[in-house]
Amino acid sequence: MYDEDDLAEIRQSRDEWEEETLDPTLERFGERKDRFATVSNLEVDRLYDPSDVEDVDYDEDLGFPGEAPYTRGVYPTMYRGRTWTMRQFAGFGTAEETNERFHYLIDEGQTGLSTAFDMPSLMGIDSDDPMSAGEVGKEGVAVDTLRDMEILFDGIDLDEVSTSFTINPSAPVIYAMYIALADQQGVPREEIRGTLQNDMLKEFIAQKEWVVPPEPSLDVVTDTIEFAVEQTPKFKPISISGYHIREAGSTAVQELAFTLADGFAYVEDAMDRGLDVDEFAPQLSFFFNSHNSIFEEVAKFRAARRIYTEVMEEWYGAEAEASKQLKFHTQTAGQSLTAQQPLNNIVRVTIQALAGVLGGTQSLHTNSFDEALALPSEQAVRVALRTQQIIAEESGAADIIDPLGGSFAVESLTDKVEEKAMAYIEEIKEMGDGSVRDGVLEGIERGYFHREIQDSAYEYQERVEEGEEVVVGVNEYQIEEDTKPDILQVDEDTRDRQLERLEAVREERDDDAVEETLAALEDAIRDDENVMPYIVDAVKAYATMGEIMDVFRAEYGGYQEKVGLA
Repeated sequence: MYDEDDLAEIRQSRDEWEEETLDPTLERFGERKDRFATVSNLEVDRLYDPSDVEDVDYDEDLGFPGEAPYTRGVYPTMYRGRTWTMRQFAGFGTAEETNERFHYLIDEGQTGLSTAFDMPSLMGIDSDDPMSAGEVGKEGVAVDTLRDMEILFDGIDLDEVSTSFTINPSAPVIYAMYIALADQQGVPREEIRGTLQNDMLKEFIAQKEWVVPPEPSLDVVTDTIEFAVEQTPKFKPISISGYHIREAGSTAVQELAFTLADGFAYVEDAMDRGLDVDEFAPQLSFFFNSHNSIFEEVAKFRAARRIYTEVMEEWYGAEAEASKQLKFHTQTAGQSLTAQQPLNNIVRVTIQALAGVLGGTQSLHTNSFDEALALPSEQAVRVALRTQQIIAEESGAADIIDPLGGSFAVESLTDKVEEKAMAYIEEIKEMGDGSVRDGVLEGIERGYFHREIQDSAYEYQERVEEGEEVVVGVNEYQIEEDTKPDILQVDEDTRDRQLERLEAVREERDDDAVEETLAALEDAIRDDENVMPYIVDAVKAYATMGEIMDVFRAEYGGYQEKVGLA
């Protein structure tokens, strides 16, 4: 962006500044630390100037919003057209309680729903399973059958709301329930909008919730993608998630690299299935974490779009612009929240949310300040939502497209993050002998991802323990406090109420119809058919979550034993 004469003059001026102005100040006062770095330990320089971005080509590396490589945003007007979707995560207890929270959030101005499920639902077992004891409704809503979904969305028109579902091993069942509910409401399938997390590769890398082994898990994910292309074109059947990779302790670069590698693995699997990349790629979505180092996070989001555009075009032959646009949801960093001085979390969340906005996110969840202690209270949820609304309406951050674009520091960091992330992706591709999909599966088998994340998490904690990384209220600026805020308590009767409904559904349904649909699903798995139509039939017959997932366990069992989790 600068010619050689300009750069030479700038370098000379910088040398003079360092000698005449900087050095005397350093000799007299020094600096706070010998080394400055991001939360991910990516070293940052004292000062950035045009010489740090001398290799940047504006048209090829930045461009304009709404045009490749989408570094500056996927839409021409970004938030000047409309703000990001404010999608607060909600779910606890029974479907009735979560439905009440949904209506509360909508009344408070939320523009999209996001559903949290309890552990039994996440793992595809019923609330009356012995393994569910003590977990029903505790960290999300309990969903056993279509009846729960009917209550969950009571009074909510599916053609007027976009809904996100944070669920993975049993994601196809929840997706089928949502489709069945749309059919009940008379909403055409092609009109329903939302996102299914459904990212099983990430589970084997970081979050560790699975039911069947990696390869059949990947096959079922591709089933949902294929089904969504045909049946629900406005619904995103997968949200490729870096959030949990970051929560497990990865750096920002690892989060970006491993997430994109997972995304490219899904692309390759769908293409091997015979799907056209320009048919399914527009329905892929991504989900990233936003942590405290604001400039690193903005750089990560900008680098993500640029890498995705180039790889989708050059490696996979994508031609449609929508196939090359990386669109993503952001959640603020749960791992950064502290139980000590919990109101400090409001500040952390605000910084993280601002980074997501400055980085061009399409939707955003802001964590509640009390989440290090319990499920969020209504007051904390309202503050979290108001944080987004204040950023959107009062800060001016939504009024300028890519306001940090052109910053020497941000552009330099974007280049650095891109370079390091691509090095990881190329390494993964090499592990798969030229296939990112095979490289991801091989990396899971070898424990490659676990080791990389574990090492980064250990190094971060070591820096905290040594005081190199300051966590306000934890290792610095502590106070004597009695941390007893008002927190949400899940009613101890929740399990009893859920079991009563489950028993009632079993008594009322046609058991022969249930058995017939489950047998058809079993045949579909064995015949290598797309399983989604059969799961939809099963949920419409009021087969339970556990009954449906047991079919998969029976066909693909053994992975738990292999990794020592049985």
